Amino acid sequence: MDTASAVTPMNAVLERRLLGLIGLGVRARGAVVGVERVRDAAKRGFVVLAIVAPDASRHSLDKVVPLLVARQIRIIEGPSASALGAAVGREATAAVGITDPSLAAGVRKLFDTPEARDTGSERTR
Repeated sequence: MDTASAVTPMNAVLERRLLGLIGLGVRARGAVVGVERVRDAAKRGFVVLAIVAPDASRHSLDKVVPLLVARQIRIIEGPSASALGAAVGREATAAVGITDPSLAAGVRKLFDTPEARDTGSERTR
């Protein structure tokens, strides 16, 4: 991403919980997967929260992050693209957009815990 500071990797427990919530959200149709779908949903005002893979290609991130920032959508730097993809039934994915407000609240709650604050993995822009 275009941040100057390095992001500390997520701890294993937080990552497992986040991936579980994302997987449930995708199955319940409360999330969209992939850069193009996240961009389209954000343009239409449906994305409440976005999770991006820090190891995604610069090109992919450049397509979605500026739009999310402009729309003031909270961005969480999540696990790797392959881990994020595995949670949603793909080989890899650069971005997942949460469209369900209740699911977004659950993800935010994960990052409000003391263990999450120590990881430095959330970025609000």
